Amino acid sequence: MKKVLFAAAVLMASAGSISAQEPNIPMGMFGGMQQIDVNFDPYVEAPAGFDQKREGIKHGQIIDIEYKSTTVGTTRKATVYLPVDYDKNKTYPTLYLLHGIGGDEKEWLQGNPAEIMDNLYADGKAAPMIIVMPNGRAQVNDRAEGNVYAAAGAFEKFEGDLLVDLIPYMEANFPVGKDKMQRAIAGLSMGGGQSLNFGLGNMDKFAYIGGFSSAPNTRTPQQLIPDVEKTKAEIKVLWMVCGGADGLMGNSSRLKAFCDENNVPCTLIKYPEEGHNFVVWKYGLYNFAQLIFK
Repeated sequence: MKKVLFAAAVLMASAGSISAQEPNIPMGMFGGMQQIDVNFDPYVEAPAGFDQKREGIKHGQIIDIEYKSTTVGTTRKATVYLPVDYDKNKTYPTLYLLHGIGGDEKEWLQGNPAEIMDNLYADGKAAPMIIVMPNGRAQVNDRAEGNVYAAAGAFEKFEGDLLVDLIPYMEANFPVGKDKMQRAIAGLSMGGGQSLNFGLGNMDKFAYIGGFSSAPNTRTPQQLIPDVEKTKAEIKVLWMVCGGADGLMGNSSRLKAFCDENNVPCTLIKYPEEGHNFVVWKYGLYNFAQLIFK
């Protein structure tokens, strides 16, 4: 029933190019989405050009990978960012960066992740990391085509694909750390909900969790944090951002309210006057990347 309700909610979203911008869902269309009054954390504007290619600095590399998925029963694709001065003899932490309901393993490239990370490294503001941008639609035909909302259940199934197939593949083929302190997960929209669900639901696997404009697939705070004291002890960073004009703010604000009431460290930034778009998500990656693996 929950999957049906989600599909109904997103089908009522405003029309537009899904690949260029995830649908903006007005408040109140989905149970629990209504914004809650919270104390937002301070918004600090990102510097001009933070997401643009800069000449005269070193650059990382974007590559494509394929891995066998026992969860789905197919060979699946992912996009990977290798950091500046990548060295196979070093060990790197990994950020799993998830897309929205209308995207795939290439959607995040619209958000200039390589340019953002290259600039952060040039300024000494981020730890070197590998960024994995998978396809969060865990089904045989995982392309973003037709009625993309019908695949809502496949986004939930991706938890198994991520934990059972993709992470082991990365550990077997790339020099990545193999403990929770070396893993982070974050995402936009549907991927933001996945990140909160999978991250808080697997605190033995992820120490850093980010949700950017998280969608209605986000579980309730009580489901996400059934044991407050355990969450306090296990999670190092719980960070969220959402546009001030985004109807999905309710999903983030209710988790922020719960965390504040229970003294769970949690950040929620309201990006001024923005809706459901890459302006917010690029800002999210820029800030989240500076907080993890420290």
